[in-house]
Amino acid sequence: MRYLPIFLFLFLLQCKDNNPDHSANQQDVIASEKSDSEIKAESLKKDSLLKVAFQNLQKDSNKLENIIWYVRRLAYLERYEEAIDVYTQGLKKFPRAPELFRQRGHRYITLRKFDEAISDFEKAAFFVKNRAIEIEPDGIPNKLNKPLSSLQFNIWYHWGLAYYLKGDFSRAAQLYERCMEYSTNPDLLCATSDWLYMTFRRLGQIKKANALLEDIKEDMKIIENSSYHKRLLMYKGLKKPKELYNYENKEPESSLDIVTQGYGVGNLYLYNRDTASAKLIFDKLLESGYQSAFGYIAAEADMRRINSKW
Repeated sequence: MRYLPIFLFLFLLQCKDNNPDHSANQQDVIASEKSDSEIKAESLKKDSLLKVAFQNLQKDSNKLENIIWYVRRLAYLERYEEAIDVYTQGLKKFPRAPELFRQRGHRYITLRKFDEAISDFEKAAFFVKNRAIEIEPDGIPNKLNKPLSSLQFNIWYHWGLAYYLKGDFSRAAQLYERCMEYSTNPDLLCATSDWLYMTFRRLGQIKKANALLEDIKEDMKIIENSSYHKRLLMYKGLKKPKELYNYENKEPESSLDIVTQGYGVGNLYLYNRDTASAKLIFDKLLESGYQSAFGYIAAEADMRRINSKW
């Protein structure tokens, strides 16, 4: 009976809105490349998966995995406030679970609550320190249906990101350097290297930034982080900025391209003191509406810094 309050809480959250149309206005990452019927089918699938996750939770509300998956499904439907509330309730039951702190920290980033995110990742790092490397299952599988990242990677990766978004680049660099220890495949190496490169450039540590590019090769076997790989190749001079993102192009572009590629290109202009071009790209990026993307959140933060200087 001591677990009943959280179960009732989760049940009430589900009952608040059990309408499959709840997420009908969700901004899809690549909405511009999908038909209306495809978007609707994907939305219904996400709702269906949420219902399955809730059913599993009903069967066993004392299982950590069931709490995590129910809340991840909520987040995929952009119900971030609800997700955070349920993680908070889950932590009353599992107060030493790094998985819950890691996941809630991610959603605090989504809601621009960077200090709360940092606090969660610090706790996650403390509670995970004596555990073996654990691969995290993907909520949205890649093309090989092969999870690539670990719990440890995701803690340090998102922890570094939270400091980057706050503008504390020194602390972000320290955490990304630690994250490199868990970047054990080409995809993770590219993801961490990209953010660490940008962090070093913000610190004016150009030699350190360029040293990261030595391990980045054109023929790397990338499964899901091709955008980070392309950005790193651009930093090496092997790709031109307009190959990644051309803001003068009038053809429809996907939100994914605008946000992920655009942020890297905008940063390149910013490093080279072409603030006007960087601002133009960031403005275009923010028109995408894909507000949960890290590139979008980072562009918001950069625009605040740019505008405060103008």
